Amino acid sequence: MAGLKGMGGGGMGGNMSQMLKQAQKMQEDMARVQEELLTKTVEASSGGGMVQVIISGKMELVDLKIKPEAVDPEDVEMLEDLIKAALNEGLRKAQEMASNEMGKLTGGLKIPGLF
Repeated sequence: MAGLKGMGGGGMGGNMSQMLKQAQKMQEDMARVQEELLTKTVEASSGGGMVQVIISGKMELVDLKIKPEAVDPEDVEMLEDLIKAALNEGLRKAQEMASNEMGKLTGGLKIPGLF
């Protein structure tokens, strides 16, 4: 074992300890960001604002507003399309927001399972 000290092996415990501390801090930071995302929202609309949605960072619909003029009993399909378009855009924006927030922690490194 004396050879390990001569090769810098004695410092490996310190490096490992430092790496564990960094990993723990990153885990704590990620948990904090995930909590913050629960309170953040994004807004999206379709049809020139006829349908508006608010989506949380938790990927849940928070609010939905439909202007009365968007409701045409003769063309329900149009309203359905407007709602789908607004929801899809809102979900895309919420996903992008979550990825950006996590990217700040990882320095842009894509980690599987993290948004």
